[in-house]
Formats: sequence, C-alpha cells, structure tokens
Amino acid sequence: MKIEVKDLSELKEAAHQVISTYPEERIFLFYGNMGAGKTTFINALCIELGVTEHTSSPTFSIVNEYSIPQGSIYHFDFYRLKNEMEALDMGYEEYFYSGDYCFVEWSEKIPNLLPLNYIKVAIEVLENQNRLITIEKI
Repeated sequence: MKIEVKDLSELKEAAHQVISTYPEERIFLFYGNMGAGKTTFINALCIELGVTEHTSSPTFSIVNEYSIPQGSIYHFDFYRLKNEMEALDMGYEEYFYSGDYCFVEWSEKIPNLLPLNYIKVAIEVLENQNRLITIEKI
C-alpha cells in the first residue's frame, strides 16, 4: 500500500487506512531519514487507536508507553543504542511479544532481534515536501 500525504491534515486518514488494513498486526517498524516524519505519523496512529495523552519521541527514554482501551502502545526509538545488547538488557522481548502495539523507529539498530512478522512503514520525503508512505507486511 502506498499513501501520499500532502500536508499534516491528511495524516489522520492515512493512520486510519493503516490501522483498518492491518487490524490484527501489532508490530510496526518505521523507516525513513531523520526528519522524514516517523514520530509525527506514529502520533497520528496513536490518536487513531485512542491515545488521549500527549505523545512524543522516546529518543532519550528509548521507549514510551501509552494507554488505549485495548491495552498499551509501546513507542520505541532505538537511534541512541550502541548495540543490540542494550535492547536485550531493556527486555525488548517482553514488549514485542506482549500482544500490545509496538511502533519502532530505527529498528536498523537491532537487525538480529526483529520478529519474523511485522508491518514495514517506509516514509520518504518527496521533492515538494510531500511524504510517500509505503506499507508492506513482512
């Protein structure tokens, strides 16, 4: 699935499309350059799922947890990890295999720890500053 987003007002519909297309999936890995809009899109997904509290990037905390009616959402940002051992030490498996939503930025830092099945969300900045969001089930 490909979705072109021309401005922030279109993120709500894009988030709705993703959640309604993959209602049973819980692991979403986000790819894109710094500033592509990964955290912004994750925020839209959180709102679509019912998060009412403020969301933010977990760059320094590594993981943020948000409550939703059906459980929790865990938002990871592995950018600052030095190696995969740090993810192991934080108990990433408990989150990934909890059955709760996991939205993961910079999963490139933990290539050997990724689950076999997930939704890949790639965000590309186009010449006109629009975003192309490409979603595929892995």
